Amino acid sequence: MLPLSEFLTFAGVGALAQLVDGALGMAYGVASATMLLGLGVPPVTATASVHQAEAFTCGASGVSHWLAGNVRWPLFWMLTVPGVVGAVAGAMVVVHVPAGWMRMALTPYLLGVGLFLLVRGVRNRPTGTDTPRGTPVLGLAAGFADAVAGGGWSALTVTTLVARGATPRTVIGTVHLAKCVVSVAASASFLYLVGLSHGAAVLGLIAGGVLAAPLGALFARRLPARVATVLAAIAVLGLGLNNVVKLMG
Repeated sequence: MLPLSEFLTFAGVGALAQLVDGALGMAYGVASATMLLGLGVPPVTATASVHQAEAFTCGASGVSHWLAGNVRWPLFWMLTVPGVVGAVAGAMVVVHVPAGWMRMALTPYLLGVGLFLLVRGVRNRPTGTDTPRGTPVLGLAAGFADAVAGGGWSALTVTTLVARGATPRTVIGTVHLAKCVVSVAASASFLYLVGLSHGAAVLGLIAGGVLAAPLGALFARRLPARVATVLAAIAVLGLGLNNVVKLMG
């Protein structure tokens, strides 16, 4: 049985990660997976545990964004259907493909998109396009990468859609609601493949994330579009640089 202090630690991590994730559209999976790996949890188990927690936390966050008016349904369906396919496929191969390979592939992408977003946030305003071209392909790739690497759905979808001119607030809200469905698909696949592990830790992540979800949605609604874009750029650059450090270590 997980001690109360460790449960509260996971709950605190889940709350902080969900608050940042709700406001910027990314970071919950990455932060949670890093915590589990730091405690010695095997990569496959860590990835499965994060997705099992996200099935609940993303549901709370997605509903909060929906109620706050941050969701665009055409974009939701264009992301969700291929995202589910990608997540199931990723879960089926994650046992055989090292997560480090996916991190290596995502690092230059994250650095490049982060720099692009930073320049765009400083110089330009989003165009307000709700459904940029290529969104279904993006959902497929992001769902696969997220299942394999333990995170990346939000980083890939939010940054790419915002870079293509979509409004950050609606992108963040729609991506969160879509991620709920994709996480359920990935979680079900992992339950079938590796079973349920570290259940108490998952409960801590869920408790903290669900409590913080409404605050993240309200923060995203009140945050100016240009500020959200710059903050998303900084977050993506941070993820990319963190991957560089891990690859060099």
